[in-house]
Amino acid sequence: MDATVTTGTEESVWGGGNRPLGASYGKMMMWFFIVSDALTFSGFLVSYGFSRFKFIETWPIADEVFTHVPFFHGNYPMYYVAFMTFILIMSSVTMVLAVDAGHKMMQKKVILYMFLTIIGGAIFVGSQAWEWATFIKGDHGALETKGGRILQFVNAETGQRASLADFSKTLPEERVKHESSKGIWFEKEGSQTSFSLNEVVEGFKATPNILIRTETITEEGHKTVLNREESLAKLKDAVLVVEGANLIHNEYGSRLFADFFFFITGFHGFHVFSGVVINVIIFFNVILGTYERRGHYEMVEKVGLYWHFVDLVWVFVFTFFYLV
Repeated sequence: MDATVTTGTEESVWGGGNRPLGASYGKMMMWFFIVSDALTFSGFLVSYGFSRFKFIETWPIADEVFTHVPFFHGNYPMYYVAFMTFILIMSSVTMVLAVDAGHKMMQKKVILYMFLTIIGGAIFVGSQAWEWATFIKGDHGALETKGGRILQFVNAETGQRASLADFSKTLPEERVKHESSKGIWFEKEGSQTSFSLNEVVEGFKATPNILIRTETITEEGHKTVLNREESLAKLKDAVLVVEGANLIHNEYGSRLFADFFFFITGFHGFHVFSGVVINVIIFFNVILGTYERRGHYEMVEKVGLYWHFVDLVWVFVFTFFYLV
């Protein structure tokens, strides 16, 4: 039997020249940007992974940190983060529909789906800003030891986290008052908190149903709760009251957790915000008929590539930072 093997085609897929793979210059540049930006996000996530597993015994538990929902009081672990993720993924769907409508030269549908994409992105950015504000402000407060470890408080009867206001005693001592839009704050030992270290210590001693919980995580995945005697002994190591989180102190646990939270989610949030601004510009160009006159909606497709990339990155951030 005689067989013939064909190793080439009449038309090359790559083609070379100014339009490799049949892509325009603008599309190729967008792909170059996406690849380079993916390497940046990969560096962030790999660094987070190394730190996460190096300090695995003291790393904060995400379910205990992200428990807030706007306008609701209570413990709702990861509910709002899941809502943010859903909104961003749905905005990616509307972007796909906008690109498809552009291919079919359906201007009104492009306007509708671009508008929905912008709304979804704006909700996500606003939600992330609210999450940052809540994270920075804090909820319960904690103490920091000389070695930088965090001591949290729990109610022995309920097993729930106890806030400093639940047991701290107000003592007649001199304070430096600071006016704030959120009330009066007090400065003590270089940090801005609502209670001094002395007030927290004296209040703890006077409240027998409050125990200390350390950063160390047990084999069952829970933080170690000390008994009353161990708590009183551990209290002697405290040097600072910590409320909320910043790049220096973190009431939730390891300072690195807060550092990575601000850098990773902040960098991604900047991308989403930039995407919303670009989408708004493209949206008005669609309304003005700019792309109808050009005879194509390639700009919508290019910004769609960027938007899908941003959504895909968030899937990785959500998985590695919030779920693992």
